[in-house]
Amino acid sequence: MQVINVIAERSFAMTEKDYKLYGTKILNLKTQEIGLLICLCENKFTDKTVDFATCVDKTGKRYNIELDNIRGFEDDFEK
Repeated sequence: MQVINVIAERSFAMTEKDYKLYGTKILNLKTQEIGLLICLCENKFTDKTVDFATCVDKTGKRYNIELDNIRGFEDDFEK
């Protein structure tokens, strides 16, 4: 019975994905690692809506992260 309640609390619906920023270099503020942004989306949880990004790390692993936990990254070497 407890498991069913936990699953119900964490249910969400991902809205339409936005690929306008595809390939943008990002800095993951949680791990301090560089990655690439794939798309942006909103997750509508039962109690609130949170902006998320789907990213890829340097090993090619895809992950979702809250938009507040990443920022754009610019190489100093490219200038």
